[in-house]
Amino acid sequence: MAISIKEGFKLLVYRYIPYCFLYPFFVVFGRLEVKGIEHIPIKGGIIIASNHLSYIDPPLLATILPRRCNFMAKHELFDIPILKYIIRYYAFPINRQKPRVSAIKTAIHKLCNGEIVVIFPEGSRNIGTTFLPPKNGIGMVALLSKMNVVPTLIEGTDNLFPPGKFIPRPAKIRITFCKPLDPVLEDTDYRVISRKIMSHITQMTATKTLGA
Repeated sequence: MAISIKEGFKLLVYRYIPYCFLYPFFVVFGRLEVKGIEHIPIKGGIIIASNHLSYIDPPLLATILPRRCNFMAKHELFDIPILKYIIRYYAFPINRQKPRVSAIKTAIHKLCNGEIVVIFPEGSRNIGTTFLPPKNGIGMVALLSKMNVVPTLIEGTDNLFPPGKFIPRPAKIRITFCKPLDPVLEDTDYRVISRKIMSHITQMTATKTLGA
């Protein structure tokens, strides 16, 4: 079946550009290692909850995930010239300090339509050695959508592009997807759910040592 020019352009942006250009980059410069990709269901709504080390984390996830994904991104990005025209194909805005109902509704709508929604529970890039406390948005979305969550751990992207640097340095990148969990079955307080999801991500580092 023939597709329209608009749909063809979306397919180019969503799949071909990331896979053809970004995937080789991550493999060569980042010695990319992916574990647990089998935990991503081939269909149906699912929440990917990941730690956030670098501004290249979203492109990395967009390249690795086998299906189109939607990122919940800080609203400031949608004010940047040129970037705002690109990011709208991958993300929808949210105010990290005061999440609006519209952003939560958008995430739930996409999940109920069988799409992937990626959320960084920490709310921003973490350039420290410890994880940041989670924002409440991840708990709200999980609770109201009743969708499973895949805790995800990204390692090494902060070494590939150190904070403030725009030239890549050879580094080891590892991304690990955990088995889906249903946090709603454990609690009905979105704040507690947010903390539990973040706890699953932090626990994934307990038995890991990232190589050079």
